[in-house]
Amino acid sequence: MPVRYGFRRFGEDDDFGDLDVDELLRLLGDDVLESGDLDEAMDRLLREGLTTSDGERIEGLRELLERTRTKRRELEQQASPDGEMQRYRDWLDEIEAIEGSELDELLEEAEASGDERRKEVTRDLVEQKHMQRDLMSDRLPERLGNYRSYEFVSSEAREQFEQLLSELEQDVLNTYFEQSKEFLGRPDPEELARTRDMMDALSSMIEQDRRGEPLDPSFDDFMEKFGDYFPGAQNLEDVVRAMAERAAAAEAMFNSLSGEQQSELRAMFNQMMENMELNFSLNRLVANLRQATPDIDWNRAHRMRGDEPSSFAEAASIAEQLGELRNLEEFLGRSNAAQALPEVDLEAVRRNLGSDAARHVARLQKALKELKDQGFIDRTGNKLTLSPKGVRQIGQQALKDLFAQLRNSPALGAHREATVARGGDREETSKPWEPGEAFALHLPKTLRNAVFRQGPGTPVKLHPDDFEVEEYEATRRSSSVFAIDLSLSMAMRGNLVPAKKMVLALTQLIRSKYPRDFVAVVGFGETAQELRIEDIPALTIDYAYGTNLQHALALSRHLMRNQRGERQIVVVTDGEPTAHLMDNGEPFFSWPPVHETLERTMAEVLRCTKAGITINTFALDIERSQFPFVEQIGRVNGGRTFYTSVDELGSYALDDFVRHRRAS
Repeated sequence: MPVRYGFRRFGEDDDFGDLDVDELLRLLGDDVLESGDLDEAMDRLLREGLTTSDGERIEGLRELLERTRTKRRELEQQASPDGEMQRYRDWLDEIEAIEGSELDELLEEAEASGDERRKEVTRDLVEQKHMQRDLMSDRLPERLGNYRSYEFVSSEAREQFEQLLSELEQDVLNTYFEQSKEFLGRPDPEELARTRDMMDALSSMIEQDRRGEPLDPSFDDFMEKFGDYFPGAQNLEDVVRAMAERAAAAEAMFNSLSGEQQSELRAMFNQMMENMELNFSLNRLVANLRQATPDIDWNRAHRMRGDEPSSFAEAASIAEQLGELRNLEEFLGRSNAAQALPEVDLEAVRRNLGSDAARHVARLQKALKELKDQGFIDRTGNKLTLSPKGVRQIGQQALKDLFAQLRNSPALGAHREATVARGGDREETSKPWEPGEAFALHLPKTLRNAVFRQGPGTPVKLHPDDFEVEEYEATRRSSSVFAIDLSLSMAMRGNLVPAKKMVLALTQLIRSKYPRDFVAVVGFGETAQELRIEDIPALTIDYAYGTNLQHALALSRHLMRNQRGERQIVVVTDGEPTAHLMDNGEPFFSWPPVHETLERTMAEVLRCTKAGITINTFALDIERSQFPFVEQIGRVNGGRTFYTSVDELGSYALDDFVRHRRAS
């Protein structure tokens, strides 16, 4: 099937709904936290596809790649330019047979006539014709040239040859100019002259554009005269691209043949173009198109092994489709899908794989573009990273998930009580007044209660039961440092991702609901270091051995040295301390932990305690009897110790934080 070019802007007439950016980030979130690499997470999502919250399946690039390969293999079985050459050979053989039969009949009639003169003339004619035919080449191009100057005896053979030439010339023209209007029968001299003028004018424009000169003719003048060759073209680049793709497809058709077949077909094409006086103009145009489109592979070849012969124009169209499919395969098969996706030709997908496939690609393209346009992701060189806004969004989603988990877990939420503090920021809530309680009267609700109680009319008389008081949220500042274990065991046991989600959720809660609070994150393995909250999604484990809790507590205490009010260190770990800093500042590691490590760690616990810093420890998947040191921290410091699984870490941490933050 011929390839038809259309030109449309991205997004026009698309009837699909937008893929929600929040949903896309939600789908990316867990993978980013797991791998720490947005490029890898994006690549997996785009390749595997996704299912929206509405249950709609959006095909990934891997599925589209397989469909592209299947389509290419199907097309390769449809085209057979060599079969078309053989069809012309067989047709010419039939014409020769008709001519030979006519010569034999002519000689028989002369022999039967008894006229010696007729016999002699007829014998000479037949011998001359046989000699002409015997001297002809076996190669199709030369045979066609020889028969052009051959005077047929058989009118049927002559008509058949004229029909063969007409079909062949039309096929040759359509191979290069498939988008031209359909020629009726053999192209007449006027139409051929117009085609030649079109090629010469286009060559002149390309040459002028390459030299930076004004176009003569102008593009508008060119399209007014030759626009029927290029439906839908908007500028010179569109025209050049359409012509170049078609000419390159013709070259690919030639290149798909063996050396001998290719030589024969090229010779025949050159002869046809020469006979139509188009050869010079075509060669000039193809040379200009090659220079104007350096991105096109003019030496490409395809496997075209169809069982049925196809016209050269059809073979060129299939070669053009195969070229598009190979380009799609290249883009869809790239290792970095996020970089390849914007470059995928949506119209090529639509032409070759259908509207549904194009819709899937368009939705993915649009969603990726929205992530960039709305500032959720940044590009540094060839690498994608989450922007601070994107990190906050993932933290917000993690926070929503944890609150949902709390709502669905009565065991976690039943003990929470809200306490009221006065002198802070007012909430948009109120509650009935209780005798003996200091209060700030919520006047509108108090009056409403009185009117409801006594009915309409004035004066409105207040009763203590009518009083509603304003609730305030405490404004006392708190400071929190989240100390996350980055030792190898955290990743091996699958504990790192839940810990990262918990930190993102709670830091998002603090930043949004308690903006005056101080919050920081410390990661510790062999040593400890402060982490930017924006770097949490990409956080990976420390492959050096060690759980240096001593350094983590010292660094956390240092970060809060100038902070006032409630101060706490939230430690998330899956084991006991196995490393400490020596006097020279170098880390020391030992498993099982040596006495000095535990002693130095406990000394830091005491320093935090004296500084009024609470240490709350979340011990992941460990037995109390196996690791008693975390309980000792609680006994010395007075902080709380939670033995929890990774599935409950976030909800326990959120529940504890909210209860104690409200209580402050």
